[in-house]
Amino acid sequence: MTKNRLEAFSDGVFAIIITILVLELKIPHDSTFSALRPLLPVFLTYVLSFVFLAIYWNNHHHMLHTVHRVNGRILWANMHLLFWLSLIPFTTGWMGENHFASEPTAVYGMVLLMAAIAYTILTMEIVSHHGPDSVLAAAIGKDVKGKISIVGYVAAIALAFVDQWFSDAIYVAIALLWLVPDKRIEKRLDEH
Repeated sequence: MTKNRLEAFSDGVFAIIITILVLELKIPHDSTFSALRPLLPVFLTYVLSFVFLAIYWNNHHHMLHTVHRVNGRILWANMHLLFWLSLIPFTTGWMGENHFASEPTAVYGMVLLMAAIAYTILTMEIVSHHGPDSVLAAAIGKDVKGKISIVGYVAAIALAFVDQWFSDAIYVAIALLWLVPDKRIEKRLDEH
């Protein structure tokens, strides 16, 4: 089976998730700048979540360039990833509306952790289907950034109950880690 339907469906889901995310931003009824102040926590969580979704979309896009064919396991692994990403608007809104309170911050981290695990599973399924000598296998190597992210999310979830600002700092740090363009897949594709 070709990857085209998987790619088209995934792109559509990413677009819907981002649309739902922006709908969480409520328009103030006052025309002054001070009316925006109460919306700042919601806006900050929106920015962070938008960045995470953009990172996932970019990496998913690059990863699918290495795929020649898909099987049922890859399709289900992809749906698993999309499920966790689809929860980001809910946890974003909950965390923003509650001004980064401990429980919403921890749940936000749990969704990010599960999305990272799901992405790792999808990657492993693609590598398994295409072989250990595939372009993706060579590109990801030991996937140090992925492992750092998972450990960071686990720490952030625990720290949310100590001081949620530590968790938020970890979420931002992980986003910044992935915001730096990852050229591994592009480099391997150029070599082939």
